[in-house]
Amino acid sequence: MHFTENPVYVLGVLCLMVLASIYAGKTNLGKKVGPALLVILFTAILANTGLIPSASNAIALYDGIFTYIAPISIFYLLLGVNLQSIKKAGAPMIILFLIGSLATTLGILVAWYLMDPEAVLGTDGRIIAGMLTGTYTGGSINFNAVALEYNFQEKGILYAGTIAVDNVVTTLWIMVTLAMPALLRNFLPDKKVITKKANIGEDVKEALNFGSLAWLLFLGVTAFYLSEMISEVFPKIPSIITLSTIGILLAQTPLVRGLKGSHGLGLYLIYLFLSVIGAYCEIQSVIELEAVGLTLLLFTSIAVLLHGLLVVGLGGLFYRDWEMIAIVSQANIGGGTTAIALAETFGRKELIVPAILVGTLGNALGTYLGFLVVYLL
Repeated sequence: MHFTENPVYVLGVLCLMVLASIYAGKTNLGKKVGPALLVILFTAILANTGLIPSASNAIALYDGIFTYIAPISIFYLLLGVNLQSIKKAGAPMIILFLIGSLATTLGILVAWYLMDPEAVLGTDGRIIAGMLTGTYTGGSINFNAVALEYNFQEKGILYAGTIAVDNVVTTLWIMVTLAMPALLRNFLPDKKVITKKANIGEDVKEALNFGSLAWLLFLGVTAFYLSEMISEVFPKIPSIITLSTIGILLAQTPLVRGLKGSHGLGLYLIYLFLSVIGAYCEIQSVIELEAVGLTLLLFTSIAVLLHGLLVVGLGGLFYRDWEMIAIVSQANIGGGTTAIALAETFGRKELIVPAILVGTLGNALGTYLGFLVVYLL
C-alpha cells in the first residue's frame, strides 16, 4: 500500500485541511470565502495533485465518512433545534425546492437540445440525461436507480466518467452557491423570509466538556444504529428522516439541552464530510475521457447553470431571500448534507431542518423525474 492510500495518513490530512480552512477563514480574504468553501478547495487541490486519493482510487475511509460521519453530523446539529422556526421556514423552502426540481428537469431538456449529446454518446445519452436529472433532484440513490434499470453500470468507463463529471460539477456548484448571496446583494438587497434567528446552535461558543462529549458520542452512535434498524423494518422510510426525528425529539429534553458543544462537534464533522467532497472533484478522469468527457461536462454544466438561472429568477421574484435560494438550489444539486453546510456557513440555523426535509423530498421525486426525462427524449 502506497502511503497516500493509508487511511490514517489520509484522515490526518483531511483533519489538517479542516484546521487550515478554519484559520484561513479568519483572514480578510478568507472571511469572504468561508471555511466550507476553503476546505473543498484545499482537498480538491491535494486530490488532483495525487497527495490524497481521489474518486477513481477512493479508499474505504471516504465511504465511511459518507455513510457514518455525514448523517451523525446532521444529528448533532439538530440537538439545538427550535421547532417554532421550522414552521415558519417549511412552506417557502418546499415551494422553492419544487421550483428547483422543475428547473433541473427543464435545464436537462434544454441542454439536450442545445448540445445534442446523442451525437457523441449515442443512445446512452438519454439514460445519462435521466441519471443526471435524478441526482440533481435527489441524489446518488436516484442516479443509480435510473442506471440500474438500464444496466448502465455495466458500461464501466462511461459510468465512471459520468460519476466523475457529476462530482466535478457538484463541487463547482457548491462554490457557486456559497458565493451567490454576496454577489446577488450587489444588484438587489435581501428580503429575508425569516428575520428572527432560530435558537439552534447557540452553544457554538460553549466549551465541549468531558461529560458532554461522552453523552454526545453515545447518543450519536446509538441514534444512527436505531435509524438503520428502523429502515430495515420500514425500508420506505429513509434512515436520515428517522435519525433527524430522533435528534429533534431529543433536543426537546432537559438532558440534551444541558449538553455543551453539540453544534461545534456537528460542524466539525460537516467540514470533514466537505473535505471528501473536494477530494472527489477529479479533473483528470474527465480529461481522460476526451471528447466524451468534454461533452458530458458541457452538457451537465449547461443543465445546472440553467437550473441556477431559473431558481434565482423565480426565487428572487417570489422571495428574494438569496441565502435561502442558494440553500435550496444546493439541496437539489448537492443534496441535503451540503445544503446544511451552506445553512451553517450563512448562519441560517432556522433553515437546517427544512434543508433536510427538502433533501428527502428530492430523494422521493428524483427517480420519477429521471425516468420522465428518459421517456421524453
